[in-house]
Amino acid sequence: MVKLIRQGAYYTEEGRLVKESQAFMTSDKKAKAVKGTMAYRILQAHGTREGETLRLKFDAAVSHDITYVGVIQTAKASGLDAFPIPYTLTNCHNSLCAVGGTINEDDHVFGLSAAKKYGGDYVPAHLAVIHQYMRECGAKGGAMILGSDSHTRYGALGTLAVGEGGPEIVKQLLGQTYDIKNPEVVAVYLKGKPRRGVGPQDVALALIKATFPKGFVKNKILEFIGPGVAHLSMDFRNGVDVMTTETACLSSIWETDDKTRAYYKEHGREEDFKELHPVRPAYYDAAVTVDLTRVEPMIALPFHPSNAVTLCEFLENPTPYLEKVQEEGRKLDPAFTLTDRVKEGKVYVSQAIIAGCAGGSYENLAEAAEILRGKSTGDGAFSLSVYPASQPIYRGLMENGYLTALTDAGAVVKTAFCGPCFGAGDVPANGGLSIRHTTRNFENREGSKPSEGQLAAVALMDARSIAATAANGGVLTSALGCEAKRLKKYKFDGTVYRSRVYRGAGKPQKDVELVYGPNIADWPEQIPLGDELLIKVVSRLTDPVTTTDELIPSGETSSYRSNPEKLASFALSRKDAGYVARAKEVRAWEAERRRTGELPAAVIAELQGFLPAKTAILGSVVVSERPGDGSAREQAASCQRVLGGVANICREYATKRYRSNLINWGMLPFTCEKPDFKVGDYLYIEGVADAVKRGDERLVAKLISRGKQRDVVLTLGELTAAEREILLAGCLINRNREQR
Repeated sequence: MVKLIRQGAYYTEEGRLVKESQAFMTSDKKAKAVKGTMAYRILQAHGTREGETLRLKFDAAVSHDITYVGVIQTAKASGLDAFPIPYTLTNCHNSLCAVGGTINEDDHVFGLSAAKKYGGDYVPAHLAVIHQYMRECGAKGGAMILGSDSHTRYGALGTLAVGEGGPEIVKQLLGQTYDIKNPEVVAVYLKGKPRRGVGPQDVALALIKATFPKGFVKNKILEFIGPGVAHLSMDFRNGVDVMTTETACLSSIWETDDKTRAYYKEHGREEDFKELHPVRPAYYDAAVTVDLTRVEPMIALPFHPSNAVTLCEFLENPTPYLEKVQEEGRKLDPAFTLTDRVKEGKVYVSQAIIAGCAGGSYENLAEAAEILRGKSTGDGAFSLSVYPASQPIYRGLMENGYLTALTDAGAVVKTAFCGPCFGAGDVPANGGLSIRHTTRNFENREGSKPSEGQLAAVALMDARSIAATAANGGVLTSALGCEAKRLKKYKFDGTVYRSRVYRGAGKPQKDVELVYGPNIADWPEQIPLGDELLIKVVSRLTDPVTTTDELIPSGETSSYRSNPEKLASFALSRKDAGYVARAKEVRAWEAERRRTGELPAAVIAELQGFLPAKTAILGSVVVSERPGDGSAREQAASCQRVLGGVANICREYATKRYRSNLINWGMLPFTCEKPDFKVGDYLYIEGVADAVKRGDERLVAKLISRGKQRDVVLTLGELTAAEREILLAGCLINRNREQR
């Protein structure tokens, strides 16, 4: 189904993928072939190369309503005058306005006022989820788009798109560059044709299962090539493409063809199409081959998209799989049970969702409607909800009768909303098992609260097998080989966008005042990096991987992302309930030190005879193994900073995004070979500012633990000149103010 080629590979003139060891290319030909990838040419057109560093400027940017307030507030504090590139503000995350009184709609009002003042586009709530709107109205062949959402992927349309934390958007809005080490490019060679009942989520989960656990494509660009591309519709390609985020890759790009051109033409933007192919022979740093003919319906069991297995294999003997998941879940809730879902050899699920940028396409929902036509989801506990990804898709499904087929079967059709994807909508019952064609199934991401005795579970599946399960009354069922039905053609109609979307890109109205609700607060002041640091460990996370959902929960907390102090009170709440109080104590000690010029007596007592310099800045640190998988949300880092955090220490960072967020918020991104520190330990580091100025990658810290002292090596890793300036200034806002 999926095979990994760990060595370099060539895409030959004949259209074959050949291992480097079998290609017999000269060094001159290889140097030329490296420049033959689509990714290389797009990157080359968008920036400059300084050695191994790329400095990129994007063509456009996009944010949704739990990120754009922070982005605009940060940019405003840094001297923003007008958006220099098209910047789209969508409203698809906090669009229910169900938490905290008026605060969600207050953010929307703020967003519209910002679009008018600085010259941006504004998409009101329920019209479209962020990535579907950009597919329909924003993507362009050969362009680059930066989004403050991790699933920013428009590669199937020929756009190299990257999902990052909000501060990277801020840099683009201030005319600065996105600086990265020259990324490796990995070929994803598609061959064959999917069987009936196999959908894009099945292909995506097979790809994620093969690549994520090994870190095979981490921070690399995936380039989809090969004869199999032509056998996939554009909805199918988009559905695979958006899920590449879960492989931990940086971005993705696909070969384009007449189907791509037809997609742009259907959306009234044929001029934005660009034919893209590698210049063969093209060289790739590694490769993945996917035989589409052999892909089967998949299920990603809780609690990660990579925890995938074929539905056939799972259904043959489900209990051992569920026992393993149950064991993981009981680390959060000792009462958690999943094996009771198996009855007489069948697996019963309680809920199904098809939604968002991955599931809510026209084709997915039309296929689901055909499978459900004339059937019933039943009158028991099982329920099915579907969310078309945009109002034009909703209209197309309605005009072609698919909404009728879905509702007649018992499905509930809702408007465009990302809530089921991050725990803000359709939260299952305690102990429930939900199957979803959405993007993620991390623990708690469905919205449960283990600290309050609640825990549910989500398994990811394709819309087709979800529909087959719904037609079977909630008994888990594969759609493989389901009866073929010819889908009615989708006709895009953008009337609703012309009626409701505010299009102000390039037309700033500087006299417009920003409209602030009572929950929208400025970022608290952060101080520059000191030359001596005294850091207290206030949390130690031992999980192999810590997601951004665990660092700062999603769901209802998303409503407070416009209020840094309020949001920070939720930090690590689902992993370490005592973290916030411990961090605030250290923050108060540092405030006292700055006020009096002396370390507080409580700190001196804890150091048990070790006396650091009086000028040492006192801060907190979270120690973990591999933090930052998942969402691009900057708040996973900024909340720690608001609470007085000055660093993270881990074995490695799960994503480039999270490490960048730490840096942009002035937090030192340390790694350590053996971070076996305990809560209450102190680390004292001398000469930090000078070390950062020089670009030192390794620093020696004094560990003070239970009255004993020893030296430990902390690694900062490679930092760009701009990143060093940000760390020295204390955060991106400070650095921009200094430069202004």
